[in-house]
Order: sequence, then structure tokens, then C-alpha cells
Amino acid sequence: MTERQVNLLHKARRKLAASRALLAQGFAEDAVSRAYYTMFYLAEAFLDGEGLAFSSHAAVIGEFGRIFAKSGRIPAEFHRYLIEAAEERLGGDYEEVYTLSEEEASKHLDRAEGFLRLAEERMSAS
Repeated sequence: MTERQVNLLHKARRKLAASRALLAQGFAEDAVSRAYYTMFYLAEAFLDGEGLAFSSHAAVIGEFGRIFAKSGRIPAEFHRYLIEAAEERLGGDYEEVYTLSEEEASKHLDRAEGFLRLAEERMSAS
């Protein structure tokens, strides 16, 4: 595992903890934003393992899907989870009126936790 991957995994764990705290306090939209960043940093860590880094969210999401999901190296649903969380984050962060239920936010948090488990398993094995 590269030093950058270690740092990104650590950052992802912190974002997941923040997501849990925000959801517990009733801030569903903010919890999803942090859950998205958990997954985003994990996607960056996977890409770093390939010697790749990108400057935009769209590039990270797209290349993660192309290199890992489409090739079958990771289950494709993790790419879909990342895309769906990105859409919810944009709505919650930028739309004037955007409501997200606690149940919907909890779903994204569960997905982020699963994504973290996958990353930890795969990266510790490499």
C-alpha cells in the first residue's frame, strides 16, 4: 500500500465518522455529503494503487468505474454507490431546497461503510 493510499484510507475513516455524527444529530444532507467523500477518497486510493491521480471529481468517478467496475475488479455496485452519493451531495450542497430523509441518508452511510470494508480488504492484500 502506498503512503498516499494509507492517508486516503485514514481520511475516508474520518469522513465516515463525521457522517455518522451528522446523521445522529439529524443532518441528513450533510451526512450524505460526508458519506460521499468517504467513497470519493476510497476511489482515489484505488486509483493511486494504479499510479493514477485526477484533479476533478468527474474524472475520479469515471476512471474508477472504467478501471475497476467495468473490468470486474470490484463489484460494479460500488461505482453506482459513488455516483448516487455524488448526485445526492450536489443536491444537498447546492440546491436551494433539497430534502433527504434519514432513511435515505442511512442507506448512503451503509454503502460508504461497505465501500470502506472492501477497500481495506483489497488494499491490505496488495
